[in-house]
Amino acid sequence: VLSMILMVIIRYISRVLVWILTILVILGSLGGTGVLWWLYAKQRMSASAVETQIAKDNLQALLIYAISATVFTVILFLIMLIMRKRVALTIALFHVAGKVFLHLPLLVFQPFWTFFVLILFWTYWITVLLFLGTTGSPVPNEEGFVEFRMVGPLKYMWWYHVVGLVWISEFILACQQMTVAGAVVTYYFTREKRNLPFTPILASVNRLVCYHLGTVAKGSFIITLVKIPRMILMYIHTQLKGKENACARCMLKACICCLWCLEKCLTYLNQNAYTATAINSTNFCTSAKDAFVILVENALRVAAINTVGDFMLFLGKVLIVCSTGLAGIMLLNYQRDYTIWVLPLIIVCLFAFLVAHCFLSIYEMVVDVLFLCFAIDTKYNDGSPGREFYMDKVLMEFVENSRKSMKEAGRGGGAEGRELKPM
Repeated sequence: VLSMILMVIIRYISRVLVWILTILVILGSLGGTGVLWWLYAKQRMSASAVETQIAKDNLQALLIYAISATVFTVILFLIMLIMRKRVALTIALFHVAGKVFLHLPLLVFQPFWTFFVLILFWTYWITVLLFLGTTGSPVPNEEGFVEFRMVGPLKYMWWYHVVGLVWISEFILACQQMTVAGAVVTYYFTREKRNLPFTPILASVNRLVCYHLGTVAKGSFIITLVKIPRMILMYIHTQLKGKENACARCMLKACICCLWCLEKCLTYLNQNAYTATAINSTNFCTSAKDAFVILVENALRVAAINTVGDFMLFLGKVLIVCSTGLAGIMLLNYQRDYTIWVLPLIIVCLFAFLVAHCFLSIYEMVVDVLFLCFAIDTKYNDGSPGREFYMDKVLMEFVENSRKSMKEAGRGGGAEGRELKPM
């Protein structure tokens, strides 16, 4: 519910969303920290001489929560204090993204369809796994139970099944990214918004099925090639825990970390490659090369605009998790006699973050697609007759402000002007 409310807020008040979100997160963090310390002091003062082990555990958990919330609030406040000058750069993209959701309301429901398809596939995968588990010859063991012992190639079929799980799951997520990219690209490069297709989402799905399934399959397969070795290394690290020496443990963790970073970079590049495919209808490798060139040419803007936008959406997720966790604390405060607080709150906050991520990741995709469209638009157009911009007026104002800031900083020798240098 909180995720849907935040999506509505993003849609209708995108101009002031960044500032509202910043203030709410600061107030929420301060309020949540104060409530935690108040509950801790209240329980400690009302504690009786004979305390149960559950009451002691709850009191210790409250102290840990309060200290963690205090440290988190201080770090969050310092980060937002440092990034306050760049908040204005995000408002333009957020405003245009709000207009996208206004014209394409079906984008809000993309997490539902993706989750539904993933559930269907995971159900099928588990069913096949159960069939594989009972494939072979039934043989009674020494304890009187029956085991199904597989011989030949069937023993290694579960490896193929695991690879299929990772690849097809990534394929379904990539289809969502391609669908969102196609719809947003259609919106951006349509000068007259009244001439948009009746259902840009369905039109994007139709183009995906007819022309771009190979692109999506190749992109998801590249992610699988990185994810599978990382999973194998994590399995080896788990099996050898406590047995390997310090050097081997350090090397394993370093390899796992490097593969994780490579996976994140490839995922981001793939998403921009899908956007380039939606714009130019080129194959995956050509689109990935074009997207990489655009991102390198706009490295400072990627850092200044895209990262700040993602950070603001992360703050939205934090706001949802804090609100949900605070509600859980207030409810569990009246059930202190028979429940342990740690595990329920961890589960509540985990699921709250996952749900918020599913919804706000759609907005994050829209902002990323808009940024790449904006970069391509400014690369091939300059606003002159015959080369008019496709961008929204808000982004045009941002370009003009960037040029003015660059000129002023050029006269003053400031660094901010170099950061806003237009292409």
